[in-house]
Amino acid sequence: MILERMAPENYKVIVIGAGHAGCEAALAAARLGLDTLVLTMSVDNVAFMPCNPHIGGSSKGHLVREIDALGGEMGKNIDKTFLQSRMLNTSKGPAVHSLRAQADKLAYSMEMRNILESQDHLTIKQAEVAELLVIGKDGQTDGSVPHVRGVRLTSGLVYEAQAVIICTGTYGQSRCLCGESITETGPNGLMRSVEFTDSLRMLGIALRRFKTGTPARMDGNTVDFSKMSRQDGDVPVIPFSYETDPLTVQKEQVPCYLTWTNEKTHEIIRQNLDRSPIYAGIIEGVGPRYCPSIEDKVVKFPDHERHQVFVEPEGAYTNEVYIDGMSSSMPEDVQVQMYRTVPGLENARIVKNAYAIEYDCLAPGQLSLTLELHAVRGLFSAGQFNGSSGYEEAAAQGLVAGINAAMQILSREPLTIDRSEGYIGVLIDDLVTRENQEPYRMMTSRAEYRLLLRQDNADLRLREKGYAAGLVSKKQIDKLREKRAAIEAEKQRLQKTVIGASESVQKTLALLGSAPLKTGVSLAELLGRPELSYENIAPLDKERPILSAEVIEQVEIDLHYAGYIERQERQVAQFRKAEHQKIPEDIDYDRVSSLRLEARQKLKTFRPANIGQAMRLAGVTPADVSVLMVYLKTGKEADKRER
Repeated sequence: MILERMAPENYKVIVIGAGHAGCEAALAAARLGLDTLVLTMSVDNVAFMPCNPHIGGSSKGHLVREIDALGGEMGKNIDKTFLQSRMLNTSKGPAVHSLRAQADKLAYSMEMRNILESQDHLTIKQAEVAELLVIGKDGQTDGSVPHVRGVRLTSGLVYEAQAVIICTGTYGQSRCLCGESITETGPNGLMRSVEFTDSLRMLGIALRRFKTGTPARMDGNTVDFSKMSRQDGDVPVIPFSYETDPLTVQKEQVPCYLTWTNEKTHEIIRQNLDRSPIYAGIIEGVGPRYCPSIEDKVVKFPDHERHQVFVEPEGAYTNEVYIDGMSSSMPEDVQVQMYRTVPGLENARIVKNAYAIEYDCLAPGQLSLTLELHAVRGLFSAGQFNGSSGYEEAAAQGLVAGINAAMQILSREPLTIDRSEGYIGVLIDDLVTRENQEPYRMMTSRAEYRLLLRQDNADLRLREKGYAAGLVSKKQIDKLREKRAAIEAEKQRLQKTVIGASESVQKTLALLGSAPLKTGVSLAELLGRPELSYENIAPLDKERPILSAEVIEQVEIDLHYAGYIERQERQVAQFRKAEHQKIPEDIDYDRVSSLRLEARQKLKTFRPANIGQAMRLAGVTPADVSVLMVYLKTGKEADKRER
């Protein structure tokens, strides 16, 4: 048995893991003035990208913009290290426009490590955590929960802290599977964490096994790109961060390529399904529905004659390319056969085999909206350990967990974001209230109010929250407030500027393919027409001021979609009525008579913070919510009188 030895340094916050969640958590806590220690299995793999090295994409681009609006680092880092940048879904409305950038994997990691190493109040140490230490584990009869004391390393050294944030990603008791080969290791051959999750189980924290996977990496020199469709980046490049000068990101970009699987590919997979750990019953963990392996695609979509395959660069100083869309756990010999049926990959050589990875993560029903665990005071968690997938989802949770760990220590109000305020709010609410049976992935369809939660207005929605928390500077918030004032002033000007049905106006409208006017209208009303834009009605607007592109964008969207936006704002007002009806933390659901047994069990497990959350719990009916609301109004007072 290793004896405990106290570390000489003192810290307020300990972050376990230096992936995307750990980096944002540590930077947030340190920037709020708290001495923070990051413990990582490898200091050479800070913000490592074991899967596709890209940031953003559909809905994920929204998360990155929101992280940036709150004062996080991910958007700034990808702006410095991208190889290619594209805006997705531009043929659709602005609600689903999403920025996506292919990253230089090594540069992204190195740059983020440099940011952490340069941050005041932040220390990085390479070490493996063996045990979470708590105070008050035994002998409690007053209903209170134990409090975090710190962590013990495998070396026996103990670091104490007032808050611990678990950001262990896919490293907990992980194992990688490639056909019959099973290796007890972390992603990409890195060390795994062996003892830590066992210590969590000893504290009564429930865990489960999830699975994810990654495709092969190929030697780009052996790929025939002439047989593929070339995909270039956007010009001009739009940065992720509101703090990035757009001029600094205009550069030559690296192309990506698109190809397809075919029936020959699918036949090889079908013939070897018995050798796939997924279908042989070897894999215990549940995999992501929305990022399936190529085996899953072939089995679950037998009518599809082909599937997309994206061939994307791993970095500026390597020929290695990533085969996006063909993750697999097939044996190596089968992988060679199936990849070589794809046009352009006929002679390609595998640098790194595809594999599946299983890992320990948190079972549902144990988190609060602040990302603190119910079971241990001062214990927060973020990222894939919480049952999510994706770098962006991890970073968003890490930022919130880091802020809230600091807020608790500083005795300040926690940061919470509800579903009507941001994709981060949707993400965390879903992780807290839903019994997700697979790794959770953010999608625009999960956001009920997505027309209001666009990536272009993330600063207008969340910058004030970042300022209140202390991660956004006075200069930044003043800039935001000036922008908001300019938007409102221009909208009011357009609403007051009326044009008549003169011959010159009718001629201009005809040239723009728009119907003639029958009477005078405001320019704001005119912008409600789908074929008209702020730019093309300029000849009708003689007093137009000079405005920035970002102000014009907001004005145009707000007026173009005014009716839809007003409708969603009314829906949000109804939603917030339920969210503002708080449920006491110490409520005893056993005293709420007439609750169905299933509802009582769900409420006791998930402990919703408000009526809105209670309504979203599976197994809690509208009738159960009505009973709960009556109790909160009348039964609570009766309880007080009885006592």
